[in-house]
Order: sequence, then C-alpha cells, then structure tokens
Amino acid sequence: MSDNYDILVIGGGHAGCEAALASARMGAKTLLFNINLDSIALMSCNPAIGGLAKSQLVKEIDALGGEMGKVTDKTAVHFRLLNASKGPAVQSTRMQCDKQLYRLTMKATVENQQNLHIRQAMVESLIIEDGRVIGALDSSGFFYGAKKIIITTGTFLNGLVHIGTSQTPSGRAGELASVGLANQLKQLGFDVGRGKKGSNLYS
Repeated sequence: MSDNYDILVIGGGHAGCEAALASARMGAKTLLFNINLDSIALMSCNPAIGGLAKSQLVKEIDALGGEMGKVTDKTAVHFRLLNASKGPAVQSTRMQCDKQLYRLTMKATVENQQNLHIRQAMVESLIIEDGRVIGALDSSGFFYGAKKIIITTGTFLNGLVHIGTSQTPSGRAGELASVGLANQLKQLGFDVGRGKKGSNLYS
C-alpha cells in the first residue's frame, strides 16, 4: 500500500511544524509525521520561547510568516526583556508559555491547515532510487511517495537516555527513539551526532 505527497516532514516539533506549515501554505501537498500526535509541538523542558540568541530566530520565523510567534502571543504567561540594564545590542525578549496550551494551539493550527495532513507513525527508512529519495517507509511497511523529504527529528534520532549507570534507547520522557532511520542515515554516509541535555533530580 502507498500514498503520494509533494513533501514529507518527519518530526512534529518546533522545526517540523514550521516546515510543514510553510510547505503547505506554498501549495505543496504535505504530510507531517510524528510518533505520537498528542506530542506535536510539545515543549519538553523549560517552556520558553526566545531568550539570548534564540529570540532572533523566533523573529526571523515571524518575519517569514511562521507560527511560533503567533502561538506564543496566544499562550504566554510571562514576558521579560533580558539584559534590560544594558545596551540594545545585547537585549533579548523571552516569553514563558503555558506548556499544554502552546502544544494544543499549535496542533490545532497544523490540523486546520489546507494541504497539510498529519500521520501518527514511526518512519523507519527512506526509499532511494538512482541516488534520489523517492519516499519513506513507516514501521508498518506502508510506503509514502514524495518529491522531497524534510527530517526534523530533534533529539529522537537514535536517542539515548542515561539513568545512573543504565542506558536506554528513548526519545523524550519515555517516548520511542528513532533508531532505524538513524542507522540508515549513518549507512548513507551522514555524520549522526548526539546533543546532550541533562536533568538532575533531588529528593
């Protein structure tokens, strides 16, 4: 079985939502994958948008017609101008959002966007013919044909969680890691690294 799209976006975090919305608004038939549809645009740690260096990126997304700034305006609970006592060159805005309201608002925006479809699935591999990607297979073996594929998997790509001395393949907060796709990208010659985020729990 198969289905065909202009663009596949793998991963429904901040980058995936913006990429999917942008392509759909440009008239491309777009499919957004996420392992769990209830975690689209989930803010996993500090629910902040902006801050030093990052607020510039948010403003650029906003200038290009993106949704992050709009959803932040709708869901913010606290606003702060960082480095207010210093010059404007080092000042930066930061908004703290209602974590669940941000997720639900962005999810509703994605769900209601024309030309944009969403699918709860784990993409296991890309399908390549004559050196070009022509689609992807999910974990059930379903084929999705596409002219282009955008990968925005974030920390889920070959994700690993360290708890004490044990290591477990995992995405965020017990979700599944994207291992099959990571292994294929390595085989294709891509350098697949891993960022580190740490959490300390105190009793």
